[in-house]
Amino acid sequence: MNLDRSLSSLGVFVVYTVVWTREVRRVGFEREIEELVKHVKSRYTLESIKSDPVFRAYRDFFWRIGVDPTKIRPSSEALIRRCLRDFFPKIGVVVDAGNIASAFTGVPIGLYDMSTSSPPYTLTLSRGGEVFNPIGGRSEVLPGGVPILVDSGGVVMHLYPHRDCVETAIRDSTTEVFVLGAGVPGVEKARVAGAVRKVFEILSSAGWSWCGRVCVKEYSQ
Repeated sequence: MNLDRSLSSLGVFVVYTVVWTREVRRVGFEREIEELVKHVKSRYTLESIKSDPVFRAYRDFFWRIGVDPTKIRPSSEALIRRCLRDFFPKIGVVVDAGNIASAFTGVPIGLYDMSTSSPPYTLTLSRGGEVFNPIGGRSEVLPGGVPILVDSGGVVMHLYPHRDCVETAIRDSTTEVFVLGAGVPGVEKARVAGAVRKVFEILSSAGWSWCGRVCVKEYSQ
């Protein structure tokens, strides 16, 4: 990893909001998923997706941070590939809403339970030695120079922009969620903001509320 680089040199930006509910409703998004699959099939093929400018931008960013996108694909691209094969994972209300929004827009979306994390959250570069506990994987000790999202208690919530931790993962009982859209060079801010808004639009049909706006944080030179 390049310890001399900075977030500004990587050209990243994030768009975020907060959504919440008083009562989690066990609803499905069958109509939204059906519309998503139709949209995906009308726009992409398994052969063409690699050359799409949005996914090309995320793949290029993966190479820059030392991740091989032919082995670990951007989450939004992986979702679209599943849609093209007539499969969409159904996990839970919040995660499903995030996945639908991500696949519609091509933007990786992070979702974090605010009851199990300590705001404020900070996007930074790892110093080396931090422990990351990924969903579905073993604990890792991070090298220096990895873009990460951490809470005020030092928990590594996210390896930007592709892996989340178990500590702040969404549960069936989650009622307050921090929604993060991952921006990289070559992807328009309006697209990332639209992805974050779409998460709320989908959740609103299940009775969720939100703060009424999305915020953009840039890390410019």
